Amino acid sequence: MPHDALPPDPFEGDPEDPALTLGEPDHDHPPMDEDERAELVSDLSDLAVYQALLQHRGVRGIVVDCGECQEPHYHDWALLRASLEQLLADGRMRPHEPAFDPDPGAYVSWEYCRGYADGVTATESAR
Repeated sequence: MPHDALPPDPFEGDPEDPALTLGEPDHDHPPMDEDERAELVSDLSDLAVYQALLQHRGVRGIVVDCGECQEPHYHDWALLRASLEQLLADGRMRPHEPAFDPDPGAYVSWEYCRGYADGVTATESAR
């Protein structure tokens, strides 16, 4: 799957890559099971719907509260899609740079997206 939205690894193929001194991560990620894969595919499908509904309204992407650093992480639509596709393909996500000086008002939560999509569906069904 393409990872076009992710920045290229500047050290790819470089024998002097400083990350090589770090060795392998000290924690293994178990392979994704079928339920996790199905949930990830569903998330990718939902993301496409959310972007179609909200991007033209000025929403740039989704904000996620990070459980590790207790900070909000702002993900543009394309970056989040690329990250989820990479997780689906490789079983892990490559680190990426956070959004530079994001406007918090331009990002919404996953729950907001779900509620907005449910509202649009209910309105369309009522017609």
